[in-house]
Amino acid sequence: MADFLGVEWFDELNDVLRAAGPVPLETEGATLRVVLEFSNAPGSVAHALTFTLSPDGARAEIGDHLAADALIALTYADALALTNGTLDSASALREGRIKVRGDINAVVPLLAWLQQAHPHGDRASE
Repeated sequence: MADFLGVEWFDELNDVLRAAGPVPLETEGATLRVVLEFSNAPGSVAHALTFTLSPDGARAEIGDHLAADALIALTYADALALTNGTLDSASALREGRIKVRGDINAVVPLLAWLQQAHPHGDRASE
């Protein structure tokens, strides 16, 4: 099992994203970038990741992207809980544990598509 937010974890996540196929986007040819920023992440892992969604698929990269459509801020512990399935995104949003800045319309397709591509964080809990 790869360490959450470590280099191997990103490799495994991108394998899952590649296998999930095309991302259904409302605007043909669109590219969406959503940055997840993790407060209080240990120094040994990424403090942020960028999801890039396009008609060709999705990928996750270490770090943030200056041209992101939206930024999601959450604690490292909540990010880990979301990944391993012990916290769901709807509850986290409702409880104010996730803060969103920017275009919420970029976040909704990302969350829906990720849930389909990576249900319940199964790979994170292996």
